[in-house]
Amino acid sequence: MNLASLFSGGKDSTYSTFLAKNQGHAIRCLLTVLPKSDESLLLHHPNASWTKIQAQSMQLPHLATHASSESTQDEMAALEQILLQAKNDFDVDGLVHGGILSEFQKARFDGLCKKCGLKALSPLWKRDSLEYMAELSENGFEYIITGVSSGGLDDSWLGRPVTKNDVGILASLSAKYGFNLNFEGGEAETFVINCPLFSSPVKILQGKNFWDGYRGRFEIVDARLTNNA
Repeated sequence: MNLASLFSGGKDSTYSTFLAKNQGHAIRCLLTVLPKSDESLLLHHPNASWTKIQAQSMQLPHLATHASSESTQDEMAALEQILLQAKNDFDVDGLVHGGILSEFQKARFDGLCKKCGLKALSPLWKRDSLEYMAELSENGFEYIITGVSSGGLDDSWLGRPVTKNDVGILASLSAKYGFNLNFEGGEAETFVINCPLFSSPVKILQGKNFWDGYRGRFEIVDARLTNNA
C-alpha cells in the first residue's frame, strides 16, 4: 500500500513507519497535527513542531497543521483535513499509526480511515512492552525522553537518551510504580534523534527543562541535522 504516517516524532510513530516500510509498504508522506494542549488524549505534544527536521532527514513530504482547539473533535477534524490532502496529493491507500494499547485512539484513527476510504495499519498494536523497547535499541533507534508525568520518573530523565541499559532500569521502575513501560498511557514522551529511516541524525544544540516537582518536559530550543552543522 501507499501509506501516510501519522507522525509525532516519538518512538512509536517512527518505529511503526519503519515496520510498515519493512513490510513492503511505500511511505509517501508524514502527517502531523500539533495539539493546543499537552493534555491531548490523541496527539503527542512536546516538541511536535520539530517533526519538520525529522521529515527532512527522512526525505519525505510533511503535511502539518494545528488543531483549532483542545477538543478531540477539532483534533480529528484537523487530521481529516491533511489525511484527505495526502490521499489527493500522494495517492495514499492507508494510514499507519503507532497505537499500542489505547482503544480510544485506535477506534478514532480506524474510524477516520474508514470515513476517508482508507485502510488503517497499526503494526505495534498489543506488542509486548519489554520486547518492543528492547527491539528499538536492537534496530538502531536513538531517542530522548521529552516529557515525564509518572511516579518513578523524575527530572533526571528529561532530555536523556534511552540506552539499552536504561530499558532494564525503566522495566524495574515500571514494575515498582505501575506505569506502562512503553509509555502508552502518557507516562513519558519521546523524540527520535536517529534511526535507520534518517539520512542524518538530529543534533540537539539547545534545550530547556521544566519541572514542577512531579511532572516535567524537555523543550528543544535549537536543533539541526548533523550534515547541516
